[in-house]
Amino acid sequence: MPSIITELPGPRSREIIETARTYEPRSMGDQVPVVWDHAQGCVIWDVDGNEFLDWSSGVLVASVGHCHPYYVEQVKSQCDRVFNCYDFVNEPRAELAKKLVEITPPHLEKAFLVTTGSDATEAAIRMARRAHDGYEVVGFDGAFHGRTLGAAAAGGMGSTRRGYGPLTPGFLQAPFPYVYRAPICKGKSEDECAQACLEYLDWVVEHQSEGRLCAVITEPYQGGAGGIVPPRAWMEGLQEWCRERDLIFILDEVQSSFGRTGEMFFMDHWGLEPDLVCLGKGLGSGVPCSAVVGTSEIMDALPPGSMSSTNGGNPISCTAALAAIEIIERERLVENAARMGELFERRFLEMQAEVPQLGQVRVTGLMGGLEFVKDPETKEPAPELARQTIWEAFQRGLICIAPIGLYNNVVRVAPPLVITEEQANESLDIFEEALHAAVAETG
Repeated sequence: MPSIITELPGPRSREIIETARTYEPRSMGDQVPVVWDHAQGCVIWDVDGNEFLDWSSGVLVASVGHCHPYYVEQVKSQCDRVFNCYDFVNEPRAELAKKLVEITPPHLEKAFLVTTGSDATEAAIRMARRAHDGYEVVGFDGAFHGRTLGAAAAGGMGSTRRGYGPLTPGFLQAPFPYVYRAPICKGKSEDECAQACLEYLDWVVEHQSEGRLCAVITEPYQGGAGGIVPPRAWMEGLQEWCRERDLIFILDEVQSSFGRTGEMFFMDHWGLEPDLVCLGKGLGSGVPCSAVVGTSEIMDALPPGSMSSTNGGNPISCTAALAAIEIIERERLVENAARMGELFERRFLEMQAEVPQLGQVRVTGLMGGLEFVKDPETKEPAPELARQTIWEAFQRGLICIAPIGLYNNVVRVAPPLVITEEQANESLDIFEEALHAAVAETG
């Protein structure tokens, strides 16, 4: 449990942070001033000996917890053998590709290994364009698919697009059914919002497309925009919309996969059958690893040598991913995420009843987004309250990621999937105390 033994940040942390500010660009995330020293499970120790509970998972990465003993053992063992062999076949890569095909829906038959989430979305877009006569890709407002130029062009977040000049051409943007806030959804029920957004797709195509549509890419829930889960009717309708037009349906599950939402993959909740699926973050559970899993028809459209990666599919990353998947399955972490998610949702709804500035609670498994507003009627965003809540939690021994969302007014909740009920309740108690303190501080 948390143990704070110095003022925060501590003296050693302040020294290291000053070095970082001097020699690193300020483009890095504006996180609370904690310098991680080591971590285990759901617990973090900083360089001053302070002990924290973790609601970040290193941004949804450490699904099996920090430094799981079996995971560490497997990675160490591979380090004694070989680190990198470019795209020569290695046994862990072949075994990981096989495993990914086995645990995803049966129509997905091949897996391509890369390194980051951006790599995976870029690769999926390239695959779709190579396998289809068209080249235009439909993305959605609020989407985050990565920070490389193609991924940013497919996405719909201003923070990844502004200030970089013209982005990669060939992308269309359509409304995402953000029922709580999107103008197209104002005054509408979930089903009405879903229908309005689906109908607007045809308008987008009519007025933005050159007539060379190729694919549609979406997250099953929008992570960076604030953990926004669309209505099921919209997602199912979008898949059908793609089928009717012979378009490739790309699902970006970089943030939502490997148990995070209480199913191994989000598509399992609703029985979706995308043509390409982007995976990452929790796949490597600490060592960078990502993948695209897809149909043979699309994957085999690329001839030998047309797509490879210097570090993608390297033996260490693949060994780490295989270990992480084994732990998730053996320790039933998908089920734990679903069970703990119910606890988190219940507690947050209780907090919302006392604090009206907690405008909306969005929890699916151990993926949560808490949207703060100044007034629940006007829904005016309250980014200062979100930031102050994170600061108050930090002072009490709970680490959260800096505010997310289109207005930086959402607190993301994403602890490692190994969190116990005791740790969950302790962290929720801390957060509740921090929330009330932040409300009092910001007025």
